Amino acid sequence: MTRLELLQRLKELQQMPKYEARDITTVSAMLSREALARHVEVCEMALQPPAPKSVAALKPGH
Repeated sequence: MTRLELLQRLKELQQMPKYEARDITTVSAMLSREALARHVEVCEMALQPPAPKSVAALKPGH
């Protein structure tokens, strides 16, 4: 992705309810393209629901 595409994606993420009370875009001015890509990736991952735990992991003694 180009820097412009990453900035656009970050702008879209900023509109999500999880981020409406936080500023996730200002830091982008100081990040390299690679660091910006990672920042966008981390923000996207934070929006994903947690993976369900396996039943085996919930049983005592496992």
